[in-house]
Amino acid sequence: MRKDKLMGLIAVCLTLLTTLNACAQDHKKNQNRLNMMENVVKSTVLLNNAQNFIPIVGLADKRFASIDLGYKHQIGFDSLLNKYAPVTTMSAAKYADSTTLNDLEDDVKFYHTLIIALDDDMAKNGKYINFIVDIAKSKNVVVALFGNGSALSSLDMVDAPLIWSAQNNEEAAMIAPQVIFGGIAAEHLLTKGYSAKYLKGMGYTTTVTRLKYTVPEDAGVNSDDLSEIETIVNEGIAKKASPGMVVLVAKDGKVIYNKAFGYHTYDNLMPDKVTDIFDLASVTKVTATTPSVMRLVEQQKLKLDTNVGYYIAKARRTPMNGTMVRDVMLHQAGFIPYIPFHNYVKEGDYARDSSAAYPTKVADNYYIKKGFFTDFMWPKMLNSPIKTKGSYVYSDISMYVMQDIVEHISEMPEDQYVQRNFYLPLGMQTAGYLPRNRFSKDRIVPTEDDKVFRKTLLEGYVHDQGAALKGGVAGHAGLFGSANDLAIYNQMLLNKGTYGGEQYFTPQTVDMFTSRQSNVSRRGLGFDRWDPDTTKKYPSELASPQTFGHTGYTGIGVWADPSRNMIYIILTNRVHPTVSEMLGRLNIRPRIQDVINKAIDKSKK
Repeated sequence: MRKDKLMGLIAVCLTLLTTLNACAQDHKKNQNRLNMMENVVKSTVLLNNAQNFIPIVGLADKRFASIDLGYKHQIGFDSLLNKYAPVTTMSAAKYADSTTLNDLEDDVKFYHTLIIALDDDMAKNGKYINFIVDIAKSKNVVVALFGNGSALSSLDMVDAPLIWSAQNNEEAAMIAPQVIFGGIAAEHLLTKGYSAKYLKGMGYTTTVTRLKYTVPEDAGVNSDDLSEIETIVNEGIAKKASPGMVVLVAKDGKVIYNKAFGYHTYDNLMPDKVTDIFDLASVTKVTATTPSVMRLVEQQKLKLDTNVGYYIAKARRTPMNGTMVRDVMLHQAGFIPYIPFHNYVKEGDYARDSSAAYPTKVADNYYIKKGFFTDFMWPKMLNSPIKTKGSYVYSDISMYVMQDIVEHISEMPEDQYVQRNFYLPLGMQTAGYLPRNRFSKDRIVPTEDDKVFRKTLLEGYVHDQGAALKGGVAGHAGLFGSANDLAIYNQMLLNKGTYGGEQYFTPQTVDMFTSRQSNVSRRGLGFDRWDPDTTKKYPSELASPQTFGHTGYTGIGVWADPSRNMIYIILTNRVHPTVSEMLGRLNIRPRIQDVINKAIDKSKK
């Protein structure tokens, strides 16, 4: 019985956890896992790819469905597909007694690309093969075949891209999706012929274009050297630094660690998952507003050495008029750090129900009156005193200003602009503003139980009060997302602006914004960076001088280190149920970062 339970636990871990390394961070076990994965890759061949459809590009223009015909490793297969793009699973079970799958064809009419997994026995089913041949006439189809190569002869009629693995196991089911989306390169050819169509020596090769999901040993890192991460996280949870945390590490374009700890709240009712969505707080600055600025600068629509008043008419008769955009991005424009707008809200400014007079949702059962931002908040910021011009003073007002500039130039709200230009094409599925409009509450980790301002538990509404009063879409805060989304975005930056076969920025733009650009601070343009004052040990004691990223008030840390080709992401809700300073007192974020740094440095020796 105990053995059965253990085998069941391993199976669940393999299929439901969304990284290949989450079951055990143990060097010997993971080395064996890596050997198994490498054997699968060696026996995997890409066929019928004359049109170079694999690896898939252009995610923003496609809608994906995975057709579940009963493949026994479908759950693991689909979990990896969904690391790269939103892929809807469509079950054919209800058509099991039908002689055809014509009705299934009708069910998938709104999808652009269908991905179908078969094993060698399923390939003998004429109903399945006829469905694939018929649907491929009107849709893009990708077939993943697992098992004996003799089954290839059943697919002679199929011209769609075909990934064949000689192995039919959970590992193979998790490798094939990564070949499809470019996380793993197709490098091998058929070693023998299987039919008149599939001859010895046939096959197509591809290159890696997206993140790979694997074990630490795949990047030369010993899993045992990362075990202290769990110790530090559990210490933080035990001492109420945060009820739960998610940690992700990527090295050399490979996600080698992605694990969730603790729970959404101290009720311990809902465990944290690696797919959970967190309030990213000020990480919004570098993941939404800054890339928007980067794009507009590249397009020569925005010039950093032009004054704010040139772009914002309302600023022309304010102290802000002559301020240079570059100084705004560097936090040395002289703006005051922030204005506590929620303290100005009085009776009559808000209502518990929405109406034409109270249209802006701030939280559940809280709506602010029409014009509160445009008539009160925005003029107050524009007319705020310029006190420390030329000095580094971190200010949220800077990114309110940059958001307004971005929206004036792009003629589009920032939330729509970043979705269209970055998140959708990159395959970032959860990243965005206003997550309650797109996801159920149980996917979103709650933040503060706000007893004073909104008088409710904040579930999917931005913690930052100013961003909330603006309606949840602000340049400095309001973005939500998962660790995987942040890994994708930061890998694009480490790749010098390319990801998934598409270019988002030139290498020169990435270098300019992420490198130190100030004579008076450590900052890049928008990005925070390693502090040359080594007594500060920021962002951690062993962080390299190339390190860039940002932190967030809710307990977020996102750092990329080009010298180690590494990404480190930690997501927490340290403001639940109320704001706690314990995360900082225990140095949770920098301590974990240095465990990772040490492990990577050790691997190079």
